Amino acid sequence: MTTVIRAAEAPRFALPGVNFAGGAAPSRGSDQLCVWRLTVDAGHITDTHHTVDRDEVFTVLSGRVRFGPDQPELGAGDVAIIRAGDPIAVANPGSEPAELVVAITAGFTAMTADGTPIGTPPWAA
Repeated sequence: MTTVIRAAEAPRFALPGVNFAGGAAPSRGSDQLCVWRLTVDAGHITDTHHTVDRDEVFTVLSGRVRFGPDQPELGAGDVAIIRAGDPIAVANPGSEPAELVVAITAGFTAMTADGTPIGTPPWAA
């Protein structure tokens, strides 16, 4: 059976400077893969990072993003593969919002910079 999630009906989640539109996830019909659309506000910078226990893939649809202060700036069409355990600090150095599609294996766990478990965020549950 095919599961369809219409853009207008996708669950929405927000953190300071970033917004998530839920796509594939176990609660939405996908046992093995999570996918969501990420919008990063123009000028968003964070001084903290997090890690996840699985490889995570970010595809930039529009705008500019960086995944850490020493990481390259990426634009539309670029893909970043962040390996499990590597720090992630999403920033948008541009003057326009950035749009990305993110994919990761279902059941992943996120952790704060000091190793405190965050668990699986609601957009991927």
